Amino acid sequence: MDTRSPSVVLLRDVAEDDLPIFFEQQLDPAATQMAAFPSRERPAFMAHWAKILADTTVSTQTILFDKQVAGSIVSFEIAGEREVGYWIGRHYWGKGIATTALAAFLNHAQARPLFAHVAKHNRGSLRVLEKCGFTIIGEDSWEPDASGEQVAEYVLKLSTPEQR
Repeated sequence: MDTRSPSVVLLRDVAEDDLPIFFEQQLDPAATQMAAFPSRERPAFMAHWAKILADTTVSTQTILFDKQVAGSIVSFEIAGEREVGYWIGRHYWGKGIATTALAAFLNHAQARPLFAHVAKHNRGSLRVLEKCGFTIIGEDSWEPDASGEQVAEYVLKLSTPEQR
């Protein structure tokens, strides 16, 4: 008989002590390639998070897996649309953590419609969003840095049943 307790995914408010962990997670080359988002140097990263945490229109949560910081999830407004984004440390990939965390977050953050952008090559994240009810509504591309390389992405939307 397995006497281990089941793995638990929880969300809580972001604490200052989470930021160094988030910083290390975003330095992972495999994660930045998958997210198609360049990592930041520590001062820029900390300044970015200070701005996020000071903005009362941004909803932020730390994702815990078995009481360990597995990543973060945020919702913010850009160009008049509410968006959601998340980052999971590579050690936690493939365990259903992102799907569980996003589903829990969506119960908390009720604004709809809600949009998400995901790099086309990031099949795992696309699957997470689709499992949580997002549907692809278009495609876009952008330049993440000075390299001039375009990132192709899907644009997804989560609507209320009345909006569908």
